[in-house]
Amino acid sequence: MTVSYRFVVVATLFVTCLITANIIIAKQISIGGIVLPAAIIIFPLSYIIGDVLTEVYGYRQARRVIWLGFLCNLIAVLAIWLGQILPPAPVFDAQNAYERILGSTPRFLLASFAAYLAGEFTNSLVLSKMKIMTKGRWLWTRTIGSTLVGQGVDTVVVLSIAFVGVLPLSVLGAMMFFHWLVKCVYETLATPVTYVVVSYLKRKEGVDVYDYGVDFNPLRVV
Repeated sequence: MTVSYRFVVVATLFVTCLITANIIIAKQISIGGIVLPAAIIIFPLSYIIGDVLTEVYGYRQARRVIWLGFLCNLIAVLAIWLGQILPPAPVFDAQNAYERILGSTPRFLLASFAAYLAGEFTNSLVLSKMKIMTKGRWLWTRTIGSTLVGQGVDTVVVLSIAFVGVLPLSVLGAMMFFHWLVKCVYETLATPVTYVVVSYLKRKEGVDVYDYGVDFNPLRVV
């Protein structure tokens, strides 16, 4: 399949949302009394874009972009870490602020990377399978259904690795539920936009991939 500039744009937006979310996640915000990471404003977009990738281009292309996002995020994390350990210049008086905002413990990094891979691949797999089951009808069932499962996996994995043994299970359970709920509401509200983007890409690209006979092994990148 020839790679078009539209595919490159969609893939770039996916990676940008991912990296941006991982940078702004350090800030906690309060919405209606619910404490959430600031990443909530953009991270769900990566799932919406992931839906578009799988729906239009198929699981194999989405798998490549998911691994590309992982690689780009790893590069960003390593660059931020190197910037942190290098000795600050005498004129730079914000080292503590840099470390507090951008520094992440190994546990949180592990949580982030594991949740990203588990959630994104689950989201893409569910959407791909549902597209075959529904014969391409009822797009909204696929975008919302895959998000319910994918975001659920992501939320459980990231919060479990990050906070088990740190927070009481009752608090952790409530946090998981509200994080998952907000992400799913986000996806549901964005459904009309997803329809427009998917319809545009299918029409302009002349493709509408169904993943018959595809190897869904997430470790394959070709």
